[in-house]
Amino acid sequence: MKKTGGELIVEALKANGVKRLSCVPGESFLAVLDALYDSDIDVVVCRQEGGAAMMADAWGRLTGEPGICMVTRGPGATNATAGLHIARQDSIPMILFIGQVQRDAREREAFQEVEFRRALTEFSKWVGEIDDAARIPEFVTRAFAIATSGRPGPVVLSLPEDMLRDEVEAPRAKQYSRVEAHPGRRQIDDFYLRLLKAERPMVIVGGTRWDADAVADLKTFSERFALPVGCSFRRQMLFDHLHSNYAGDVGIGINPALANEIKESDLLILLGGRMSEMPSSGYTLIDIPYPQQSLVHIHPDPSELGRVYRPDLAICASPSDFVADLIDLEAPSELRWAERTERMHQAYIAWSTPPQSGPGPVHMGPIMEWIEANTRPDAIFTNGAGNYATWLHRFHRFRQFNTQAAPTSGSMGYGPPAAVAAKRLFPEREVICFAGDGCFLMHGQEFATAVRYSLPIIAIVINNGIYGTIRMHQEREYPGRVSGTDLTNPDFASLARAYGGHGETVEATESFAAAFERARASGKPSIIEVKLDPEAITPTRTLSEIAQTKSR
Repeated sequence: MKKTGGELIVEALKANGVKRLSCVPGESFLAVLDALYDSDIDVVVCRQEGGAAMMADAWGRLTGEPGICMVTRGPGATNATAGLHIARQDSIPMILFIGQVQRDAREREAFQEVEFRRALTEFSKWVGEIDDAARIPEFVTRAFAIATSGRPGPVVLSLPEDMLRDEVEAPRAKQYSRVEAHPGRRQIDDFYLRLLKAERPMVIVGGTRWDADAVADLKTFSERFALPVGCSFRRQMLFDHLHSNYAGDVGIGINPALANEIKESDLLILLGGRMSEMPSSGYTLIDIPYPQQSLVHIHPDPSELGRVYRPDLAICASPSDFVADLIDLEAPSELRWAERTERMHQAYIAWSTPPQSGPGPVHMGPIMEWIEANTRPDAIFTNGAGNYATWLHRFHRFRQFNTQAAPTSGSMGYGPPAAVAAKRLFPEREVICFAGDGCFLMHGQEFATAVRYSLPIIAIVINNGIYGTIRMHQEREYPGRVSGTDLTNPDFASLARAYGGHGETVEATESFAAAFERARASGKPSIIEVKLDPEAITPTRTLSEIAQTKSR
């Protein structure tokens, strides 16, 4: 039976297990929208393509299956590149479908025409264009396989609008198969011998291709061998922070004691991550290309192994497959590093205990303590980028897998659309978005999406009236010469109410708890605006202190 290209796209999505997608509609893919009308796929209509792509990234991040996003050509596609870049740097499976100009208008610079195979290659693992509707099952299945295999990432498929209207006969789409890489027995034996010889081993976990079972297996293995475990930048949900083996997060503003322990390790085990600029403290923790530490690197993509650091043992495997093969390894009777592991955990506890005071009438330390005491371990936290995120990443103690959605690429604006996506995926769990005032307004219009779908997220907007991170760097490098970093903001609580949500304003520390409880009880999407003194730029140093340091 003949079907339109639009119908074949939807059929291929269903065959590959797609249950939801995000989009901003466009005339270039009306045939797909029409086919979705008769489908049970949950279509979340967004307010800006960047937010839609970030939602797809969040779904891919929280499920391990490709998040699906659909946008129109030209400006729709270029807006979506914000989310595409996040997925690429964060190794998140995602497929972006872009409506394209009709085939007979190509190469004429038609209305909103962009050659996506040239423009988006840097942002994607693969960019394809489907010229023949009969090949839709082939292209879509290939897109799923590429997005999830090896190092996961985003794939782009361009869809000429006239192709989507064509009626053709095509093979029935089938579910894709992910390409797996498993560690060899000799590699496991080699790893085991290196571990038994070590005096100061250290595990740093990161990347993707994890699941709840793999996280549990890692915990079991670390307990048996009393191994200290650190989590790479914004991958903190991979290990229980209150577990006695947890050593801390290896990211921006790392605990100096932890950084020193990493440098002094004689066996460093990088499990799943790439150890790129942020977790490596600007490539200072590990020498390039030959580390001082004996390095074992486990990663699912062979092209990443040895690309920056030359490991003593390279194992091409997903984290889940690797830790599954560690279960039968027996620990020695004497664990020489056990005391060191305990010391590292205590150093983390001290480092992650927030200060109780600071400049101005609002102190984030007590607020973070209240959040810790009054949210469940399965609550999901989202955020974008900015100095405000330090309060979450340093002082929130993640306890469970799949409780964090934050971009390692440092993209602003990610928190609101990610919160919408997380709440749509897990309606039974509390979802809390942290955002700065500058960060929120990048994609805060997706708060309207939360209202449309009755998703009671709680957005904590930390408003200090500046682009805080840039201002911090500015005061450090050019003290007193303020340029381009001051902001004029709306009343965020009133903005929430204007959208149809709940709004609160916090101007004193002691009013936060009641404001949060009212937001929670409202059952609506909520914004809690926390007015923070701009001097409180970091947990330990004020803006003035940073400027004075440079002046001296």
